[in-house]
Amino acid sequence: MVWAALFNFVAFLVFQTHVANTVGKTVDSAVVSEAVIFAGLVGAITWNLTTWWLGLPTSSSHALIGGFAGAGVAKAGFGVLDAGSLQKTILFIPLSPLLGMLLGFLLMLASMWVFRRAAPARVDRLFRRLQLLSAAAFSLGHGGNDAQKTMGIISALLVGSGYLRLQADGDLPVPLWIVLAAHAAIALGTLAGGWRIVKTLGQRITALKPVGGFSAETAAASSLYLATALGIPVSTTHTITGAVVGVGATRRLSAVRWGLAGRIVWAWVLTIPAAGLVAAVVYGITVSRFAVAALVLTPSTWSWSTAVPTAPSPWSGASATPCGSQTRPSRR
Repeated sequence: MVWAALFNFVAFLVFQTHVANTVGKTVDSAVVSEAVIFAGLVGAITWNLTTWWLGLPTSSSHALIGGFAGAGVAKAGFGVLDAGSLQKTILFIPLSPLLGMLLGFLLMLASMWVFRRAAPARVDRLFRRLQLLSAAAFSLGHGGNDAQKTMGIISALLVGSGYLRLQADGDLPVPLWIVLAAHAAIALGTLAGGWRIVKTLGQRITALKPVGGFSAETAAASSLYLATALGIPVSTTHTITGAVVGVGATRRLSAVRWGLAGRIVWAWVLTIPAAGLVAAVVYGITVSRFAVAALVLTPSTWSWSTAVPTAPSPWSGASATPCGSQTRPSRR
């Protein structure tokens, strides 16, 4: 895990922020507010925790994009969505696992042919060492693509709140501190572990030996590098799952537990709409009169003296300023 976390973090030295730009432009920055981001995150987290508990390797990336889009639609309708960004994301939901499956199948076949006369114990020892390289390559691709989705969300919020401005070509600005924070977060998440999903990928879909693990990781890494270079936010989980299925299929089709694979695919299909629906509901609750009343009645928002300004609502989009100065209007 430490090895993987290290390469998750150093990925910022290799990849540009094309993926962050695609994700951040999913919703028109003019309607992005603190409430939209909050609702989008709650929608994504709810779906992620549900599938984590079930041990299904779904996409946190697609949950984040679905939640972001759902909250934006709840605020201002479908017209605020960027069709180009969503089309690329949705198109690669089936394409990324299929590409991973094809590459995993071909790499496994090539390895089996090259080492067809070698002793199995010798092959296992060799590929246990080579897996250090393939795991590093996969973790680099994981950090390079997945961390940028968080960067895109943060940058979109800062642009929508007026703290940053779009670049001359319309792209989102992504300051270095956001880049470092996103990569640090994904590295720490890897260190924290995810053994339920690791078990599903490495044992329950199909049993993997070191040569199979090397082939799957290398195939998935290649797919991630291509997608990141093109600025397409793909699911690392989808890609590695497809690669694992491709590796297992080289032995025989029955070596893959297709029933479990089918459950995973259904979870993939439902991720964006499910996260979006939760986010839309949460946004409606967040900006409702009940939520506003609760904030007003919170003691921390009371003004005890005319010399001390009332603290602004966290959803108002306004920054704390001295009494009498101008504040930005509410952007719930």
